[in-house]
Amino acid sequence: MIYSVSGEGCSLVLKPSRVVVGFGEPVSVSCEATRPVRVLGWESVISAAHTQQDLSVQWKVDSLIDWIEEPICYGVFFTAPRQCEEKLNLVLYKTPDSVSIRPVNHSGPMVEGKEYQLLCEVQNIAPVQYLTLRWYKGQTEVYNHSFTELTSSSPVQVSSILMVTPTKAENGAQYRCVAELELGPEGPQPPPTVTSEPLNASVYFPPTFLDPVPAVLDLKVGAEMTLNCTATGNPTPVYSWQSSNPIPEGMGDEAALTSSSLLPGTYTCTASNTLEKKSKQFIVKAKTKGV
Repeated sequence: MIYSVSGEGCSLVLKPSRVVVGFGEPVSVSCEATRPVRVLGWESVISAAHTQQDLSVQWKVDSLIDWIEEPICYGVFFTAPRQCEEKLNLVLYKTPDSVSIRPVNHSGPMVEGKEYQLLCEVQNIAPVQYLTLRWYKGQTEVYNHSFTELTSSSPVQVSSILMVTPTKAENGAQYRCVAELELGPEGPQPPPTVTSEPLNASVYFPPTFLDPVPAVLDLKVGAEMTLNCTATGNPTPVYSWQSSNPIPEGMGDEAALTSSSLLPGTYTCTASNTLEKKSKQFIVKAKTKGV
C-alpha cells in the first residue's frame, strides 16, 4: 500500500512522536486519528496492527531487536485527504561491547618531546551518529570526536586517534576514552557511557640537574662537605664521578659526595640514563690565608 505523504492535514498523531529504545527492550506507541477514520493501522517489519472501530491503534513490541524497523501509522479517511501516513521517529540503540585504548605502532615507554598516536576502538555500537568519544588525560577532557556524518542504524565498529607529545610532567598520567551515546531528551539520562581501561603513560626523559651550572664551594678544612649531583630523569639516572683528586671510597656511583677529606680541585659528576648523559662540575677552592 502506498499512502499520500504525511503533512499538515494528515490528522494522525503519534504518542510519543519520538521513541528511544534499548536493544531488546519493549516499546509501545499509540497512533490517534483526529477525525473520523475508515481504517487506522500500523505497518512495520515485525508487527502490524489495524482497527476499523477506534480512533487509536497501538504498535507494540515486547523485545525490539530489528535494526531496520521503521513503523508507519496509516489512515484511510472518509473525507479528503483520504489517506495519509506518519512515520515513527524510532531510535534503537545499543551500548558498545567494548571500548579499548592502545598506542599505535609503539610499545613501551614514550620519550619526551616525540609525537605518538593513541587509538580508541569501540566495538558494536548503534546508532553511531549519536556517539561522542571523549578523551581524558587524568580528569581533564583533552579531545572529543563525534560521528554525526555516519548514517548506519545497525551496530558498527569505530575508532578515534589522539596525537600526544608527552612532557616529563606527564609521566604516570592516565589516558582514558569514554564512549557516550547522546540520544536526546527521550533517551536515558544521563547518557549511557562506557569507559576504557586506563592507559598509564610512562614517559622517558633525560637527566636534568636541579641546578645545572658549575658549583663553586670554599673548602673548610676538617668540615664535612657535600657535592650534590642529584638529577631527575626516567629511567632513574646512574651517577659517576671523575676528578684528578681521589674520590672518597664507595662514593663513585652515588648522587652526592659527602666527605670531610675533599681536596681543592674540580670534581665532575655525570648523570646518565638510556637517553642521554649530562655532566656537572663542582669546583672546590682552597680558602686563601688571611681571609
